[in-house]
Amino acid sequence: MLNPWRLRLLSRLDTLGTVRAVAQDANLSASSVSQQLAVLEAETRTQLLERTGRRVRLTPAGLMLARRARAILDHMDTVEAELRGLGEEPVGLVRLGAFQSAIHTMAVPAVTRLAGAYPHLEVELLELEPHESIPALRGGDADVIITTTDFVQLPLGPDLDIVPLATDPIVLVTSSEGARGPADLSAYADSPWALDVPQSYMAELTLRLCRESGFEPRVACRFSNYLMTLQHVEAGLSIALLPLLAVDRRYRVTTRELATPVTRTIAAVVRRGSPLRAAVNVVLEALRQQPDLPALAEWTDGGAD
Repeated sequence: MLNPWRLRLLSRLDTLGTVRAVAQDANLSASSVSQQLAVLEAETRTQLLERTGRRVRLTPAGLMLARRARAILDHMDTVEAELRGLGEEPVGLVRLGAFQSAIHTMAVPAVTRLAGAYPHLEVELLELEPHESIPALRGGDADVIITTTDFVQLPLGPDLDIVPLATDPIVLVTSSEGARGPADLSAYADSPWALDVPQSYMAELTLRLCRESGFEPRVACRFSNYLMTLQHVEAGLSIALLPLLAVDRRYRVTTRELATPVTRTIAAVVRRGSPLRAAVNVVLEALRQQPDLPALAEWTDGGAD
């Protein structure tokens, strides 16, 4: 019979890549992890690992089992949660990952409502940008994520269930002395730009839109924190492309819609067959009940002063 704990170690090896990383994640020694994986090979009578120099990697059989293991473990967790929750309110821990601008606008209000309605439900909030949250969800480190479905570098697939929540326009953010009206990015080819960190959703989107407008942006700074970006823009040191939700009204900046509009689709995403289904469902329902986002006209062209 397959041992769930050993299956989890194998699944984590597929996600993390090395025995040492799995050992650190599981608070075990590397030798203990190796021993348990060897026992799993004996239980399955199949070679799951092969050595490449000083490291090990999954064989095709090991890769198949590791990826099936995630679904097996999720199903077991679901059954356990359903047994515990028969006739009771949703209980347990749900890890909710959300990108920076969705935390205060969507995640915190939802968690606040849940705290009042379900005192035995615990929601752990994780700040995860799209390039981090999708692997975290697939690897089992998050149960629900708020992300964008437009991040082409990490497409969503049939292993995930998607619940659309809202659309959010991408806007050009300049100092309060900037021009008004829809922005043609080609007019800003010589401007200094504030970008997100490399490989992130907004960094990749900014590069793509600037290149489509015929220029390579001159990068003045890179911040993973939108508030630092807004401070830099407010000081007149750069301009930036940001999602409208990310623009904090406390900063004296001007937001302008793009001449060729670009929007991102915000969605809640869970693994298909997710564990803790009752608890996950109430979190999804709370996220669906978000108030309408501010109208674009309230935020653009008139600034966010």
